[in-house]
Amino acid sequence: MRRTAFALAAALASALCLAAASDPAERLPDPAQEARARILFKEVRCMVCQNESIEDSEAELAVDLRRLVRERVAAGDDDVAVRRWLVERYGEFVMLRPAFSAANLVLWLAPLAAVLAGGLALAARVRSAGVAPEQLSAEESARLALLVRAGDGHDPALKSSPDDPKA
Repeated sequence: MRRTAFALAAALASALCLAAASDPAERLPDPAQEARARILFKEVRCMVCQNESIEDSEAELAVDLRRLVRERVAAGDDDVAVRRWLVERYGEFVMLRPAFSAANLVLWLAPLAAVLAGGLALAARVRSAGVAPEQLSAEESARLALLVRAGDGHDPALKSSPDDPKA
């Protein structure tokens, strides 16, 4: 029973690996160009899956984007030109790592700002937790002294309890 289940799992894994492999007919005849295209595939976002590169995705749009990148590479465009062409056509979002520019400055600085704001909030909370209580005014100090003397047994209204060892 276990052997059958293992064999079935191995066959399924093999089928999935074959399905994920690209069609040899899609590959560029020049191995150097194909290698460049594959590097670019890792940098381009699948617009359907959004957190996968077009190399990892099997969505139809990813297949189309791989074909377009191969066409640009075969046409003689260098990597920078291919990236620029993709961004012009699909926007900065198509790149898994968008370029640092004024237009997307917020995307790059927002995580840093969030960490700094959290650190400042934490520091303020820790600082406020360790603050000493406010000083008493002269009038409050005198009243407190009266209450303390009354608790020492000078005030008959505040008698000590039967469990008190001083009693």
